[in-house]
Amino acid sequence: MHEFDEAVLRCFLENQGQLFPEDVAENEEEAEAFLEDCMAVVVDGVEEVEEYFEEEGIDVEGNVLDADEVFDIGDGRYLIVEG
Repeated sequence: MHEFDEAVLRCFLENQGQLFPEDVAENEEEAEAFLEDCMAVVVDGVEEVEEYFEEEGIDVEGNVLDADEVFDIGDGRYLIVEG
């Protein structure tokens, strides 16, 4: 089971509109349940984001940080959510 800290949950709640047309979670509890269900991951840094996309065979044109699935937590970590 994944453990998502408050910074991760807050980041997802505030920015979920970049990936979904309407909100999928209204509070941290719903956000955590959603992220666990879709097996979201938190990685440390840009290189790990790039590695994740390579390992998953996901082709991203341009900067991987511009992908809708990538959320910048703001502390050097990134949340990757496959919608």
